[in-house]
Amino acid sequence: MTVLPEPFSSTHAFQPSQIVCLEHGYSRLYAEVVQVAEPRQVCWVRPLALAVGDPTISVDNQLADLHDLRQGSDLLLPIALFRLAIDTEVIPVLTHLYAENSTVTSKTGQTKHQHLSQFVRQVCLAHRSLFAAPSP
Repeated sequence: MTVLPEPFSSTHAFQPSQIVCLEHGYSRLYAEVVQVAEPRQVCWVRPLALAVGDPTISVDNQLADLHDLRQGSDLLLPIALFRLAIDTEVIPVLTHLYAENSTVTSKTGQTKHQHLSQFVRQVCLAHRSLFAAPSP
């Protein structure tokens, strides 16, 4: 079971251009904040990368399963799912993505968009209460 980050509070509001992380199982979605809609408690993010694998394994090994999502669709998801990305975890990911000879690919034959779609579907199913319509 995935543990949610600390509940969102206005004192820890995300700012545009910050890098956030959404963790589920052994996968981590790194995304750039575009805008926060506080009244609706949702965050508009631009996905950067999906890292799949045990986060306790060395950075070099985890980059083997890194999917470049920079050309994909933006997402609108509940703020409660996100946490700020830590510099030491995101810098190696960004360095790898922006390297001139980067060969970030999908080894399983799935496209990067299929990986993202599957990840978002799993998150939605695991956190249904965050996606339920508020009572009038």
